[in-house]
Amino acid sequence: MLAFIFSQLAGLLRRILVARVFGANIDLDAFIAANRVSETLFNLIAGGALGSAFIPTFTSLLARGEKKSAWKLASSIANLVVIILIFLGIIAYLIAPQIVRYALAPGLAKDPQLLQLTVNLMRIQLASAVLFGLSGLVMGILNSNQVFLIPALTPSMYQLGLIFGVLVLAPKFGIYGLAWGVVIGASLHLLLQIPSLIKQKGSYSLDLGIGDPHVGEVIRLIVPRLAGVAVVQFNFWVNSALATQMGPGSLVGIDYGFSLMLMAQAVIAQSVATAMMPTLASQFALGKLDEVRHSLAATLRGVLFLAVPASVGLILLRQPIISLLYERGNFNAHSTELVAWALLWYAAGLIGHSVLEILARAFYALHDTKTPVMVGVAAMSLNVVFSFSFSALFKRLGWMPHGGLALANTLATALESIVLLVLMRKRLKGLSSRNLLKGFGQALAASLLMGSVIFVWLQKGVASSAWLVTLGGVVLGGGVYLVSILVMQVPEVQSLVRYVKSRISR
Repeated sequence: MLAFIFSQLAGLLRRILVARVFGANIDLDAFIAANRVSETLFNLIAGGALGSAFIPTFTSLLARGEKKSAWKLASSIANLVVIILIFLGIIAYLIAPQIVRYALAPGLAKDPQLLQLTVNLMRIQLASAVLFGLSGLVMGILNSNQVFLIPALTPSMYQLGLIFGVLVLAPKFGIYGLAWGVVIGASLHLLLQIPSLIKQKGSYSLDLGIGDPHVGEVIRLIVPRLAGVAVVQFNFWVNSALATQMGPGSLVGIDYGFSLMLMAQAVIAQSVATAMMPTLASQFALGKLDEVRHSLAATLRGVLFLAVPASVGLILLRQPIISLLYERGNFNAHSTELVAWALLWYAAGLIGHSVLEILARAFYALHDTKTPVMVGVAAMSLNVVFSFSFSALFKRLGWMPHGGLALANTLATALESIVLLVLMRKRLKGLSSRNLLKGFGQALAASLLMGSVIFVWLQKGVASSAWLVTLGGVVLGGGVYLVSILVMQVPEVQSLVRYVKSRISR
């Protein structure tokens, strides 16, 4: 979790620097749109899709002591990933103008210069897909071997590459410097993990795994997951296409707003889910369903106690937070307004995103990629419908329409997490539902009290600077929330207090 926090802070620093140099202008819209292609290729082949299929299979082999078979599987998957990503990258390079004009950014394609800029940026960044593909697989190997710190630090390496791009390359090459920063960051993302990979003393072979039942198992698990990831990425493409037609800065607004919400989600849920998944996979492989049930329920409660107050805090403090972080250089008050409007609706979905992260990985650990994918396809399809509907509704109401895209994501994700929770409870024949509801009620009550204090703080206007407003709100709100759950005698907090006391006494 500390590594995730560090990585998110590095990402925050990168966005601050990018905002200062480029603001919420059309060039940055073009960069964000262009980055969508390499990001899609990575997610389809080697991101969440590969991890959800590879880690359970690889972990099961390790748990049964079949180390040779495990490394043969890893080699085969690595070879397949490289071949597929290079092939898809070449195709994307050749048809880049058509991708931008008809699918990615039709609003930008109306201007020939913006069309060419987006195409050029996209072609530069395609190399990162192969690097990220290998790096994603290495991350899965290390996580399966209970190595979490180094893989969790890799996102910060990517951010360092982008920071190098904006500070060193952008003054000379403009927005192209940022695109080359993506490639540099992807290289660092992979290179950081190589020493830890070598320490695992695995073996590599030039084998595609044709006929290998374990490779077949990964393919069986990954096919439905690919469909789910494809629908999610399609939704992002739809949002990008719609945002480019909503005026300059709208795509920056939803990108920066979503990123701020994801910062909290990464620290709260991704870090926990990353550590949880290999454990659940091992427990399931050994037939210990009671332990699976207990581990998952405990994880969900802990995540709720963090996600609920974070959601309320982001909603109330969104304006001063964005002003504090980004409002300088070319990022003006209007830019702040664009991002804050998107963050308002995205922050409301933080709870759903956090619960979804835990439940999806729990299904993958149980060697079930079909259920979360089917639910995800339905939810993201609904998200596309919501995107068109809510953006049109917001426009009729005189509101900035890109906020409707954020609300669509929040509502669809909430529905998806609820359905998965019901299905997981059925799959495990119970999930301590009463205990989960009690935890959610305690977190919500404490968060509402916290929110009331923050609201009064904002209304009183005691502080004038964004620094004081934000810091005061966080300190006051966080203090009230902590005291509230201590008074409620929440077991997780009591366990944490006992742990801290025992460490201090040592």
